[in-house]
Amino acid sequence: MKYSQIKFSEKYSDALLECYIHSPYEELAISKRKAIIVCPGGGYQALSEREAEPVALQYFAAGLNAFILRYSINEKAADYAPLIEACLAIKYVRDRSEEFCVDTDYVYITGFSAGGHLAAWAGTQWHIDRVREAINGSDISICKPTATVLCYPVITSFEYAHRGSIYVLNGFSDDPEGMSRFSLEKFVDGDTSPAFLWHTAQDMGVPVQNSLLYASQLAEHKIPFELHIYPTGNHGLSLCNTETWSKNPDMLSDYNRGWIDKAIKWVTEAPFKK
Repeated sequence: MKYSQIKFSEKYSDALLECYIHSPYEELAISKRKAIIVCPGGGYQALSEREAEPVALQYFAAGLNAFILRYSINEKAADYAPLIEACLAIKYVRDRSEEFCVDTDYVYITGFSAGGHLAAWAGTQWHIDRVREAINGSDISICKPTATVLCYPVITSFEYAHRGSIYVLNGFSDDPEGMSRFSLEKFVDGDTSPAFLWHTAQDMGVPVQNSLLYASQLAEHKIPFELHIYPTGNHGLSLCNTETWSKNPDMLSDYNRGWIDKAIKWVTEAPFKK
């Protein structure tokens, strides 16, 4: 394995990619691999280590080249900075596909909670003018994720909002019109990336309606998706096991931990590409 940390944007100096790349051994006869970018959660105010390296290594073990995106938080997350960073990260991985041994048709992005918002944001708004400006004339399609994996994601700014996350993006303002800019169910259209979603019905941090709203809009626009709603479990389960439980029994779930196997099967076998 090759590991590196890369600052990939001069303008967004906090944006960092941690790269976990399979060594291209000739004996393995694998010249290109699928890639996934992992966005940890934290309400756009922190980045959860429980949702970073342990998750990336699960995808790496399944044969993907994995990247952790450490994106801007707090004041630096205001407005569209995290979205632009995510799209630039997708572009960076594709631009360096030879170096990273990546198949450019298969560059996924996944995220948890606020990181799930960021992944869905990239899946819905990869083509907006703010992103176009940031890529300096490159073909905008280079920024579109092949698909997204959304883990108990923040989606809406309305009734079922995780208002803390949206509040940060809106420059620490609770102005409803400004916050609605980040309500992603409004922006699903025919160009939205396919999605795998999972949530728990008992989630009190980010209500399950966030995933249901997003899935409903995907269905409305005939975008492929897979949705799993587990009947029990708190917010922030990550891998649901003792690696990510932080000595908190509420973060363990034998039943729910199967989500990662389902997600890996989806990104490795689902019949679509960029």
